[in-house]
Amino acid sequence: MLYYIPNTKYHFMNSDIQLKDIGKLIKNLREERGITQEQFAKKLETTQSAIARIESGEQNMTTEMLAKISDALKKDIVKISDNSLNLKIEGGRKLSGEVTTKSSKNAAVGLLCASLLNKNKTTLKNMPKIEEVYRIIEVLQSMDVSVRWVGDDVEIKPGEKIAVEKIDHASATRTRSIIMMIGSIIHSVKKFRLPQAGGCKLGSRTVKPHFFALENFGVHIATKSTHYEITASKLKPSYVVLYETGDTVTENTLMTAARIPGKTTIKFASANYMVQDMCHFLQLLGVQIEGIGTSTLVVHGKAEIDTPVTYYLSEDPIESMFFLAVAIVTKSSITIRRCPIDFLELELLKLEKMGFKCKISKRYKALNSYTDLVDIQTMPSKLVALEEKIEARPYPGLNIDNLPFFAIIATQAVGQTFIHDWVYEKRAIHYKELDKLGADTLLAD
Repeated sequence: MLYYIPNTKYHFMNSDIQLKDIGKLIKNLREERGITQEQFAKKLETTQSAIARIESGEQNMTTEMLAKISDALKKDIVKISDNSLNLKIEGGRKLSGEVTTKSSKNAAVGLLCASLLNKNKTTLKNMPKIEEVYRIIEVLQSMDVSVRWVGDDVEIKPGEKIAVEKIDHASATRTRSIIMMIGSIIHSVKKFRLPQAGGCKLGSRTVKPHFFALENFGVHIATKSTHYEITASKLKPSYVVLYETGDTVTENTLMTAARIPGKTTIKFASANYMVQDMCHFLQLLGVQIEGIGTSTLVVHGKAEIDTPVTYYLSEDPIESMFFLAVAIVTKSSITIRRCPIDFLELELLKLEKMGFKCKISKRYKALNSYTDLVDIQTMPSKLVALEEKIEARPYPGLNIDNLPFFAIIATQAVGQTFIHDWVYEKRAIHYKELDKLGADTLLAD
């Protein structure tokens, strides 16, 4: 990934060191114009702490943010066209060496929300330093929750009162994960508002399953034009049949049940990796949960949680799959460390039937003591298209976020590959971009 910063000497690959270079450039330009960090934050509709992280090279930036910074400073930080970053990629090279799978973003945002259930200090280890994590942290801090980074870890400690009325609207509306805070906040604040987050460019994502699930506990959610109004008089345990098997709705339901004394049964629950992380985390807090890894969860809630806890996030199967795809299309032999195998087995079986060759190590436990990991050594392989369609399903099916990688991989397979992307109605449109690189794709509907 190559960034080009006009009128400067910087011409570099993306890494922590280069982020510091960008941050230093932004800081110098800001100070030259006599703009304080507080004034700059207002111009960018973000927080002063976010500006401090940007200038110290500790925060990744979206192309939208880079465009805003360029506009505020009246100076191009990067060349941007149609709200997208220009990239120059030199392909045609074999890769070598090894790479380590990092911790899961989807698990991270859920556990940040779940930390509000605990009146004591929660330490989340190996927190990914990405935009959505920063957004959730900014929301927590705006509600008087103490959050601080200690190296790669995050320590969270709620105050005496969760000040929802002070919520940072700008940060809250930039992450759809904000809706998961309903399940954790409702135990401390019986009436509050949450901003509505923006839509998804890949397709519509209904929030109705969350409403249908939480109403079983006595939570009422009213949708207004810009926010949700949440009220609950007395919460009660329940028997919940989920409207759809979704990850975030399962997590929201788990958090709601966790602090209600008694037995709650959740049917058609997601068993995906971030949900299992949530279950193991809640168990460390003293919440008994039966059926982890299945579609039926039984939660024995407790009225109060006041336990210092440390939890290691699990590794991200989507990142492991990304590196598998990279190895396949470059016909490279690389080693991918710490792959969460339980959430990659079906993907690997599909690839095996296409002709992909690799060596998989023996299983070993992740730092959280629950997730099974393996190391995968890839080998250059000749692929043949599968006769059957490739489609995603809720876990234990092929992961919904891993399906697009098969579109890339299919360009290396002899024959026609049929990919059925039914989840997001707009995502398959982007597969046509592969035609610009010589692929032959056909949108069937």
